[in-house]
Amino acid sequence: MEDGMNGWLARFPVRAAIGLVVPALLILWWHWRTSAQIATFAPPAAVGRALAELLHSGDLLRDTLSTLKRAFAGLAIGAPLGVAAGVAMGIWRPVDRTLGPLLHALRQVPMIGWLPLMGLWFGVGEGTELIVISMSAFFPSMLNSHAGVAQVERRYLDVGSILRFNTAQRIRFILLPAAMPLVLTGITQALAFSWIATIGTELLTGAGSGLGVAMSQAQVQQRLDVMLVVIAVTAALGFLINQIFHRLRQSLLRWQPSVQ
Repeated sequence: MEDGMNGWLARFPVRAAIGLVVPALLILWWHWRTSAQIATFAPPAAVGRALAELLHSGDLLRDTLSTLKRAFAGLAIGAPLGVAAGVAMGIWRPVDRTLGPLLHALRQVPMIGWLPLMGLWFGVGEGTELIVISMSAFFPSMLNSHAGVAQVERRYLDVGSILRFNTAQRIRFILLPAAMPLVLTGITQALAFSWIATIGTELLTGAGSGLGVAMSQAQVQQRLDVMLVVIAVTAALGFLINQIFHRLRQSLLRWQPSVQ
């Protein structure tokens, strides 16, 4: 395990250097466009000054923490409920027949499409945003958990029957371990959808603080430099969170050679 980690760390500078080639070329192209006044862009120097301004005022840190709090709160609510619903639908056919059609119909509506209705019911604020973000995390968790449980091989279930496992033991020792790769895939997707929904709801509601709110305010103020800073921070955070969870997933599924 330690040798594998050391090997990954040794390769990291090379990977990082390769990954920075395209961004570096884009920055050079950006600088050329602004210096030649070919298009209306905020020059890189102006974006750097805007970043320093936001860091000095503390606004960027405040907005970042607000967005992270909303995203992970919605994920913490929606993902476990989705896993529970998916497992229940995969185990008990009556539950699948009863809830399945309704849930599959509801998931066809884009999550942002629920925002006006939720706003009428609960008002525009934290509660509405949290509901929409939780729903965004619920459906991918539910779908993948259901698929994972439904695809468990029959021979594993036969072993449980031989050992006379009750329902709780069957879920704990057979179904969940066998379905874990797809369950974690669903949570990974839920994480991405939660992040997107958080930024989207902040942009549309403009309530409180957050990276989406900062984008909206920068648009109103015609601060292209601030908008680019917030977009860059949003992209970097989303990428970093995804990489952290990817490493965590690899660690949890280290018994599976295919995920390494």
